[in-house]
Amino acid sequence: MENYTDINARTIDKWADDDWEWGRPISREEYEKATAGEWSVLLTPVREVPQKWFAPYIQDQRLPGVKLLGLASGGGQQMPIFAALGAECTVLDYSERQLDREREVAQREGYAIDIIKADMTKRLPFDDESFDLIFHPISNCYIEDVYHVWNECWRILKPGGVLLSGLDNGFNFLIEDFSVRPLVITNKLPFNPLKMEPERRQQMIDNWEGLQFSHTLEEQIGGQLKAGFILKDVYEDTENTPEAIADGIPAYWATRSMKPTVGCVCMD
Repeated sequence: MENYTDINARTIDKWADDDWEWGRPISREEYEKATAGEWSVLLTPVREVPQKWFAPYIQDQRLPGVKLLGLASGGGQQMPIFAALGAECTVLDYSERQLDREREVAQREGYAIDIIKADMTKRLPFDDESFDLIFHPISNCYIEDVYHVWNECWRILKPGGVLLSGLDNGFNFLIEDFSVRPLVITNKLPFNPLKMEPERRQQMIDNWEGLQFSHTLEEQIGGQLKAGFILKDVYEDTENTPEAIADGIPAYWATRSMKPTVGCVCMD
């Protein structure tokens, strides 16, 4: 079988070409607002990330000189905002189309950004303690082993660094059709397409669904703790459809974690 991450990269390329909402770059107006200090970013579909989550690096609503990695964060949505705020940005993604969006906005607005095509299931192509802050929107659902990601984030973050993550809590994998009421549970957890019958897996590939994985609380948050992070804050979020918002059923978590310095209690 072809490597599943290659299948997912190709799938996301197609989604981006088909006007995927998470592959639409921000406008010039949004970029200019950010340069003036008016901005917001998303780790999950609806709730904006509190600006206080960017402490201790945020100064006057800006992030001057912060070495920031957008992990699996291509698409020209968050990185342009951070660049407008003065951060020194690097973005890593395995979708060439999502990285094309980053190039387009950077060229349009005239800022520098390091653009890296890589697979986060492998060792990340960065030295130890390279970044102050990692911004990691929902993307762990596209990989089987999330423990590796948390360990790599720990390795490349500086002591005192901040990890902001958007996480799927598994609810979306239980139900195939959210238009049917009442909602009908059709799948069991954990959801792992690599362990399904080949015919079902191939159907997902042929339908351009990608091969996505559910993950547990132990993997998503417990994995950060096992890597050594200190969990500082968390919130829940729903899907961004009117029906999902009305249902109010949390489908995502967002976490703010810190890599402690030696002997540091990390009160930020």
